[in-house]
Amino acid sequence: MAYLVDQVSFGADFLQLDPSTAPSRGITAWLTDAFRAAIRDGRLAPGTRLPATRVLAGELGISRGVVVEAYRRITDEGLVSGRSGGGTVVLARPVSTSPRSAAPFDTHRLPRPRLTLAEGIDLSPGVPDLSAFPRSMWLHAERVALAETAPEDLGYGDPRGHPRLRAALAPWLGRTRGLRVEPDDILIVAGVAQSMSLLAQQLRREGTEAIAVEDPGSRGAVEEFEYWGLRAVPVPVDDDGIHVDALAASGAAAAFLTPAHQFPTGVVLAPARRRELLSWEAELIVEDDYDAEYRYDRAPVPALHPSAPDRIAYTGSTSKSLAPALRLGWLVPPRSRFAELVDAKHATDLGSPTVPQLVLARLLESGEYDRHVRLVRARHRARRDALLQSLSGALPSATITGVAAGLHLLVMLPAGADDVALADELRAAGVLVHPLSWHRRLPGPPGLVLGYASHTPDRLRAAGETIVRVVGRP
Repeated sequence: MAYLVDQVSFGADFLQLDPSTAPSRGITAWLTDAFRAAIRDGRLAPGTRLPATRVLAGELGISRGVVVEAYRRITDEGLVSGRSGGGTVVLARPVSTSPRSAAPFDTHRLPRPRLTLAEGIDLSPGVPDLSAFPRSMWLHAERVALAETAPEDLGYGDPRGHPRLRAALAPWLGRTRGLRVEPDDILIVAGVAQSMSLLAQQLRREGTEAIAVEDPGSRGAVEEFEYWGLRAVPVPVDDDGIHVDALAASGAAAAFLTPAHQFPTGVVLAPARRRELLSWEAELIVEDDYDAEYRYDRAPVPALHPSAPDRIAYTGSTSKSLAPALRLGWLVPPRSRFAELVDAKHATDLGSPTVPQLVLARLLESGEYDRHVRLVRARHRARRDALLQSLSGALPSATITGVAAGLHLLVMLPAGADDVALADELRAAGVLVHPLSWHRRLPGPPGLVLGYASHTPDRLRAAGETIVRVVGRP
């Protein structure tokens, strides 16, 4: 049993914890929730050292393993840091934000209603595990990079990106994504969003008026292209990816695709569709290598770019592997477009920040970036498994798809279901999800898009129970 039967004399002055108030089978979650609440409301200020696990377990009369697991969970969430010889220390408290700034913009997400952690759990797709950001690794690499950097390297740099980062990216893209590129083929950008912006403006200067997009697909991408004056033409997606015949009939001369892991369905562009796509006479195909680093139950899928480098602009970023705040990405456009894109990049911001580029270059060169991705992939898989296990078999009228890779899964609902109404009910119950219809412009079956990467397994299991209760209700 997790704690003693006679608890009258047990309890801790620390946070006034009383194990008699814990559920008989949920003491770890109870203790974890108590830590979260105390950190967020200020009772545990930044820098506060938590009691040793053995001491707190003795005061509460519970297994030390319970305390160790609770500490591990709040460490995973980035609320505390375990220091060798220094105990477990509370980190800076999350900053409350206004409703306007509560939701970070992501090219695969909609602006979302505000929902604080005190109210529930946010399963919006597109958010990576930010608590996994390798702070120590990044800080060490930054110190080394600054020590090695000459003063002249801190001036205005090459608008294409720092040569060291492009030299590190070229073989890495070849090794991990199958691209055959040279450093001079790569343009460093402020994430995929800037790639889309630069390409959209170039297409408009050439007189292109429309770009085909997947449907369902990235609402953020649609809004980005339309902001720059391109009309987004929806083209349906099925289990094999985009319908290339419909794409050819759309009248668009360019397309924006996520072939390795389609958002939000999670499907991979099938080999036959790839061949059809390559025979389509397009001015430009923009390949967003969305979530390519996170696969769990399937073999890796090579990028589309090597098959037609003269017509495909390949783009990716560190937003899901490290953090969106870094604003680090890369664009490999057709060589005929490269010089004009460099001019546009220079006119936009004079080039990307140098120091983060040098840090990423060092992490790529040393192999630390790959090791970090493998570590985070394992964490994401455990989180996916927790949510999937809580849903599987409990929603007989629904189908769960898109689970083999990425940071979200898709619950397809029976025909006639109102996914917007269900999402509203779930929000009222404390779980924020995206209805699939938010990501559609064409008619199609209903569903719910559930992101899982930013929450621990226990939180995801609790969210899954709520989803089953609301969605499975007759």
